[in-house]
Amino acid sequence: MALKATIYKVNLGIADMDRGVYAEQQVTIARHPSETDERMMLRLLALGLHRPANDEQGSLEFAKGLWDTDEPDLWHRDLTGRILHWVEVGQPDEKRLLKACGRAERVTVLCFSASAQLWWSGIAGKVSRAGNLEVWRIASEQSQALAGLAQRGMQLRFSVQDGTAWVSETLGAVEVTPVRLHPA
Repeated sequence: MALKATIYKVNLGIADMDRGVYAEQQVTIARHPSETDERMMLRLLALGLHRPANDEQGSLEFAKGLWDTDEPDLWHRDLTGRILHWVEVGQPDEKRLLKACGRAERVTVLCFSASAQLWWSGIAGKVSRAGNLEVWRIASEQSQALAGLAQRGMQLRFSVQDGTAWVSETLGAVEVTPVRLHPA
């Protein structure tokens, strides 16, 4: 019998002073059986960090990136279906990234774990020509601390200022400072 996804309900509050984005959003996120709390929380972080200021050209949504190779973890599609922003969480291979760069106007990767720097050094030269690609590294201590906030019903608050995100929940707060790997 196949394992089923675990459903999490999130009341997400975003105050991004860097981009001028302020929003309240109810989010339902399915954690795939093969996914960790750490990765799921990073998908939520990606949603908070990249939410568009308004929904006039569609919204940033969770996609089927874990089980469909033609979709990212999150994407922002306009009302015609054109992909404006493709967001990957983890360490995708260079073929997937280059394919995404050909399909979307903008591609962002949030990599994490202790091996993120090693992964990046292995593919950096192969994707350097992709002008619409941004790669950010989240320190493994920060991503693991985010995992500690995971619970089935969450009241998450994202405050972003000067490139640093503070993620708080009733269980505590975590400071996350993404480090840009590409473009350097």
